[in-house]
Amino acid sequence: MNQYRILVVDDEEDLCEILQFNLETEGYTVDVAYSAEEALKKDITVYNLLLLDVMMGEMSGFKMTRLLHDNPKTANIPVIFLTAKDSENDRLTGFNIGADDYISKPFSIREVTARVKAVLRRFESNKVPVVASQSLVYEKLEMHMENKKVLLDGVEIPFTKKEFEILKLFLENKNRVFSRDEMLSRVWSDEVIVLDRTIDVNITRLRKKIGSYGKNIVTRLGYGYCFEE
Repeated sequence: MNQYRILVVDDEEDLCEILQFNLETEGYTVDVAYSAEEALKKDITVYNLLLLDVMMGEMSGFKMTRLLHDNPKTANIPVIFLTAKDSENDRLTGFNIGADDYISKPFSIREVTARVKAVLRRFESNKVPVVASQSLVYEKLEMHMENKKVLLDGVEIPFTKKEFEILKLFLENKNRVFSRDEMLSRVWSDEVIVLDRTIDVNITRLRKKIGSYGKNIVTRLGYGYCFEE
């Protein structure tokens, strides 16, 4: 079954029922509204596609679409116009407003379902994947990758770039021991000469900055460092 949700908006109740029945037969979840005003009382953001009549009561489908496109939350929801207004100018108006398709009445149900599938398929293929905001969390210690912030118990701690990279390395690989050479290659890869002592100094500062979690950064004599849970 399809997981898409469709809203049909048309002042012809019989047509709404026919569209609802046939689209639900295809596996879609379908709601109906008999005017643009009624449709706008719904939470439009839950729909993956709108089928709109153009000529309806006081507010036309064109005007409703303009309102939706002015709202960032609904601007990208695909719209198919269903209308008897099938002149070239009407179609151009619909597409200029932002319609994804324009179906002239009378139409066959097979044509509508085929175009619905095509628009949804095209919309899905054009979607830019949303990358979730990355963060590393250990109890009350948080690292936010996007803004490069470290929070301890909700309070931001100032970190240098190297301190941030060391802590990131540890939290991504908890309980793994890193030798000094490994840490140099991962954290100081862009620098020509770095002393082993530089790592020790950064580890000491890092332990102090993360408070009670400093004890989690342990030294394995002869091997290196790790963040131990």
